[in-house]
Amino acid sequence: MSGSAAHTHVSSWGYACFLTVNATSIWGGVFPFLPMEFQTAEVTLTFFLAQSLAFWGAFVASTVGSYRFPRAARRMMVSLSALLVFAGSACLIGAMYVFEAALALVAAGGVLLGIGCAGMFMLWQRYFASLPPAQGNVRLVVGTAIAPFIYFALYLVPIALTAFLVPLVFVPLCGLCIALSVREMRMDQPMFEDVPRDHPQVYRQVVADYWRSALCVGSLAFASGVIRGIALLHQEISLVVNSASMLGSFVSAAVLLLLWRRMSFRLGLTSVFRVVYPLVITGFLLLPFLGAGYLNLFAAFTYMVFSLVLMLMMMQCAQVSRDRGINPVFIYAFFGAVVYLMQAVGFLLGWVSDFVSVDGFDWLFFVAMVSSYVLGITLLASTGTLFKAVASKGTVTADPIEFLPLDSTRAPRIEHYAVRMPKGSPDAAGEGGGANAAPSVKPVPKKRRNRPSASDDAGTIRDRTSKQCRDLQEAYGLSTRETEVMELIARGNSMASIAERLVISENTVRTHAKHIYTKLDIHKRQELLDMLHDLEG
Repeated sequence: MSGSAAHTHVSSWGYACFLTVNATSIWGGVFPFLPMEFQTAEVTLTFFLAQSLAFWGAFVASTVGSYRFPRAARRMMVSLSALLVFAGSACLIGAMYVFEAALALVAAGGVLLGIGCAGMFMLWQRYFASLPPAQGNVRLVVGTAIAPFIYFALYLVPIALTAFLVPLVFVPLCGLCIALSVREMRMDQPMFEDVPRDHPQVYRQVVADYWRSALCVGSLAFASGVIRGIALLHQEISLVVNSASMLGSFVSAAVLLLLWRRMSFRLGLTSVFRVVYPLVITGFLLLPFLGAGYLNLFAAFTYMVFSLVLMLMMMQCAQVSRDRGINPVFIYAFFGAVVYLMQAVGFLLGWVSDFVSVDGFDWLFFVAMVSSYVLGITLLASTGTLFKAVASKGTVTADPIEFLPLDSTRAPRIEHYAVRMPKGSPDAAGEGGGANAAPSVKPVPKKRRNRPSASDDAGTIRDRTSKQCRDLQEAYGLSTRETEVMELIARGNSMASIAERLVISENTVRTHAKHIYTKLDIHKRQELLDMLHDLEG
């Protein structure tokens, strides 16, 4: 990892504080730092219903609002979101002392915390999406890794004090960190200037391309919701659920950083779901046959997986915003609306299952049967075998998250490349090789395996031009989308035709072209053609 990337930014600390606040109050009725005698079934269920409805409603409203009122989505409502979270936490504290109004305060706290935390999530999403990919992802992952240390440190503080510590210290600290972080946001990017109703086909295409990814995350959210609902009625696993989620955040973030330091790779949400699907569905099928110890282990595993996909979901949405030039609030709110609705349904299943008997069988049979059905349907949908794929040839489908080398902005090391000098040049003849000479050398990457691309026909080595573009991608750290745009520019396509082909706005194409030219240290198309011409092969 490069030295600059290794520094912990204020945004990482702020995001870690927010995740800690979220873990201490938004667990569907599982409050780790409130007295156990306060956490009755009536209180926790009231809180969950109010919080989940407000949380999900905030994402639905943001999806519609960012499309119809894009200017309003540009506003940074940091103070309002922090105030709502503070007020929600204060309501929960008040409910412990004002017994006659406890349920009303709990319901109000759930609504305020639901809307406030949804707003904070979207503020952080917008911030991370505004940064260059590597920088934004590093700060997000580091913040996710720090959060568990803050969370577990709270166990060292008496519960009575912790209840006040969260709203009085952590919520203001989180608001301060995000207020400082957003100062470096560049609001002149296409994703912030975009007016969705000027090109609705771009947004329709995004929804068509990513609903499967959202459904995969939602299915794992459903599984975590089931476990959360069971935890509400079985306090012995409540601590396991919370602790496992935070531990899972650290493990997934640490492993991701370790892999990223050693290699570049691509990771898709649907691919992650297909990998963990056999483990999750097997875990549900074994529920009726194994004891409470197994239930604790399965709860821990489920929340560890869910913590990973939530982090990847934020990265995926940020990449979609950059690549397609769409409002980051829209795509993240769309994912959130799907994911948290399914999590709420899963919670209700887990909660009511204790009162259900299927042909005399234990309630865990009911949980296993319904959960396996939901996971199976999701698998069919994500693989395209349940519904016909909607993407046509030449359009972009769901792009995996790209983890490019963290030091990719540095100039390529010449010793790694073969060089062909133009005939007759001083350097080719062995002349002009003084100490201050600056020969015009074009680096050529070594041959490598073809990498999959984001579109149906791009990424395949069809001819010399496409191979040369892939070589430049590897040498200069271009993203898949930038490589697609570069190849289309090299083939003589206009900005308008590229925008039509990739289903993005012309302004987004121009931004990608600017990034390409900056990375290649050139200024116009002819210089790009000259670079490609000078490459071997």
